[in-house]
Amino acid sequence: MAKEAKKQDPQQQLEVLFNKLVKQHSEFTQPLVELPEHEFAKAGLIQGLVEGNLTPPVMLIALTEGHWEYAADTAKFDDLAYQLLSDIEGDWPVYAVVDDGLNQRILALFGADGSDGTHGADTLPGLEELRSFDRMERDPTFRWSMRVYTRLMQRFDAFHENVYRVTKDKVNDKNDIIEEVAKLLFLETFRLHHDEDLTFKDDEGNTLRFRDVFDWQYVESHGDKAVAQIKAAFEEFKNHENYVVISDDGSRNPIFSKETHLRLSVAKNYQDLLEAIQNLGPVKTNDGKIAKEHGTLADVSGDLLGRVFDVFLRANFESKGGLGVYLTPNPVKQAMLEIAMHDIDDDDEMRSRLANGDFRFCDPTCGSFGFGSVALSQIDKWIDFKLVLADDKKESLKQKLRDCAFTGADAAPRMVMLARVNMALQGAPKAQIFYTDNSLTTNALKPNSFDLICTNPPFGTPKFDKGKNGQNSKANYEANMEQVLGGFRPTKKVVDSYNAWYDHVKMKWQDIGDLELDENGEPKWAGYRTDLRRTGGTDKKPFYSLHPTTAGLALGSKPDSKGNWQPVGATIDPAVLFIDRCLQLLKPGGRLLIVLPDGILCNSGDRYVREYIMGKKDEKTGEFVGGKAIVKAVISLPSDCFKLSGTGAKTSILYLQKRHANPNQPEQFLPEPQTDVFMAVAETLGYVVKNNIEDYNAGVANDLDKIVSAYKRGE
Repeated sequence: MAKEAKKQDPQQQLEVLFNKLVKQHSEFTQPLVELPEHEFAKAGLIQGLVEGNLTPPVMLIALTEGHWEYAADTAKFDDLAYQLLSDIEGDWPVYAVVDDGLNQRILALFGADGSDGTHGADTLPGLEELRSFDRMERDPTFRWSMRVYTRLMQRFDAFHENVYRVTKDKVNDKNDIIEEVAKLLFLETFRLHHDEDLTFKDDEGNTLRFRDVFDWQYVESHGDKAVAQIKAAFEEFKNHENYVVISDDGSRNPIFSKETHLRLSVAKNYQDLLEAIQNLGPVKTNDGKIAKEHGTLADVSGDLLGRVFDVFLRANFESKGGLGVYLTPNPVKQAMLEIAMHDIDDDDEMRSRLANGDFRFCDPTCGSFGFGSVALSQIDKWIDFKLVLADDKKESLKQKLRDCAFTGADAAPRMVMLARVNMALQGAPKAQIFYTDNSLTTNALKPNSFDLICTNPPFGTPKFDKGKNGQNSKANYEANMEQVLGGFRPTKKVVDSYNAWYDHVKMKWQDIGDLELDENGEPKWAGYRTDLRRTGGTDKKPFYSLHPTTAGLALGSKPDSKGNWQPVGATIDPAVLFIDRCLQLLKPGGRLLIVLPDGILCNSGDRYVREYIMGKKDEKTGEFVGGKAIVKAVISLPSDCFKLSGTGAKTSILYLQKRHANPNQPEQFLPEPQTDVFMAVAETLGYVVKNNIEDYNAGVANDLDKIVSAYKRGE
């Protein structure tokens, strides 16, 4: 009877075997998708989450005894798989795990890994590797890079914790340690990208070969002597000409100032960090073969190197003092750049600029240049997949873009240094990233210069204590804003008005107060009045109208109920000014993706800003008239997006395309129509904030993943 019952219940046995297989892969946390019933197989699709993003599916198949040939013979397996997957409309699996109770086999499916077809695999990749599965086809050592990435993160965090908690070693806080790590990474670029026989002089005047000294084994053997020599090397190389960039105004910008020195003095700290970045073992291909005996950071996939830097910063940068101002969550950066590159790929003019190496990217409030690092990765991916070029031509184009395409500015010297080192590690030491007192006014950023701007500018006006010190700080802040808005005049002379405007009839600048002029007699900073013209009124009560131009500004002022544009106070949200400034910096037809507080997009008091961007709606034609840009998308972000910075302010991504210029009047815009606006709401970003840390293991989805896909589909 028992044998007869066993023969009568093969499906029940199959069910038990399949459930056991599912439990073996419990890290795939998404709901199981069961596949159609089959006479000798039970199958389903599993998926996992990595930082809130879905991995490609993996197929689990349980076979009844006597059918192992459907796993052993890949041709028969393919026939079975096609039957099981025939009704699946979504993504097909890239791996399968097959089990008959006696045997188990892992298969890489359908040539998705760049091979000729389905074949056996030693192991099932981890979730992180699966998430980046498309990379394996074009990067033969990507799996090795992923493992190095994981190891570097662990070693960097351990080093940071040890110095902060135990050795201290002449640093004051967590941020000082990050700065010291950056200095040593800067020196590592000399070991990787400069002549093997590069030399320097130590404090005693001896000429030493840099590669011999800047080596973890040398430090292990020579201790304090090695530390002194490495410090001497830093002094010699910190202003190396290869790392000095010339900004658009002609100014020279080294990574480090003359006053910057290596602080760390404990030899064991040098040994630990250098060993972490130098002792990487052999480089292996995705199928486990040794490609190079001794790997270096230069062998690690560039975007993963940038990601190491970004994650290290986010995990260890002191949140007090405004971490969130500098560091935008990675899912937000990735989504903004994916959307931008999708549209750029559909734009023939932009494709041509990219292919010719003439494309320019900017973040005028760049922090550690996280947007730029992601942009670099996305552009590399576009070149690899979209351009039909020989491999050497592709590499030449990538280097040309690294040398010329990337610009950033920030008012925090430490963040500028970190940004420069970040890009140098990725082969872009000439990226035009520089310090500026104010990105709103610097002449190093020129109008009509950039094809793409992605930025998260400072927003909101500061809150000041009611005490004497707080009120003094408030007065200084408002005085600075008055100068920005008014054109750099002595603030005390500004009483009721700080107009700086160009009289298009008299063809000269008109002003109330003393402007600082350059050698051409023009204001060093014209203020936010360049697109306003006097069209009526009297000298005492002039009437100003808006006349948008491709290189002009106006949002330091606003219209009254009669349409007369008047100056605003120094309490204006700087995010409003950055919208205008970014549109000014874009080339006609260029794209802006900017993170903004929701109030600017929703409040009635900011309606003039929205009308300034897209124009006023003509009630007869339904078209928007007079705006500077076309609104492409608005994506609402969750309230905890910038919780690490101490704010729960609701924010959104605003995506604009600057209108094209009239070819006959380049200062004027073409009357292009406003198309439908893509709208979406992201409730979660793949993490929750716990104990001042972004926890990506919480199992919440990254809604931006689905939103980006919907945008690409044109929904």
